[in-house]
Amino acid sequence: MFIRKTTIDDLPSVMAIYSQAQQMMRESGNPNQWGINHPPRTLIETDIQNKTSHVCVSDNKIVGVFYFNIELDPTYNKINGEWVNNEQYGVVHRIARGKAVSGIGRFCLDWCFSQHPNIKIDTHRDNAPMITLLNKLGFVHCGVIWLENGDERLAFQKTN
Repeated sequence: MFIRKTTIDDLPSVMAIYSQAQQMMRESGNPNQWGINHPPRTLIETDIQNKTSHVCVSDNKIVGVFYFNIELDPTYNKINGEWVNNEQYGVVHRIARGKAVSGIGRFCLDWCFSQHPNIKIDTHRDNAPMITLLNKLGFVHCGVIWLENGDERLAFQKTN
C-alpha cells in the first residue's frame, strides 16, 4: 500500500469510497455524521485542487481517501477541553475506506503521523469505529469542538 495526492481522474473512485463509507456509518449506528451527501463532490474537487486530498492505493486500486494538511483549522480554536499542545499540527479530515479492505484507517493515520509529529482530528460521537481506532493508535481525547454549522465533534490529538 502507498499514499499519494488525489488527482481529478481519481474522483469517481473517491466518491464511490465516500458512498460506501456513508453506508458503513449508517450500518454501525452513525447515520448523521455524513448522511447520504457528505462530503459533497465540490468539496473534494477543492481538496484536490488545493493538494490536500490523498488516496491510499493497494494493488493499483484506490482503497481509501482522506484530507491531510499542516494548517491552523479555525474550528480547533475553541475547544471545551484542552489540546495536548498548541504547536503546529497536521489536520486529518474526511478519512474513509472502501468496504473490501480493512486496516486502511490505521495505514492512513500512521502515514499522516509520519509526515508531521503532531496531528489533530475530530469525529462524531456516534462514530464508534473511528473512536476505537484513534484510541488504539494513541490519540488523546482532548474535548469537544464545534463545526462552522454548530455541530459538535469529539476532538483528538496525537504527538510525539
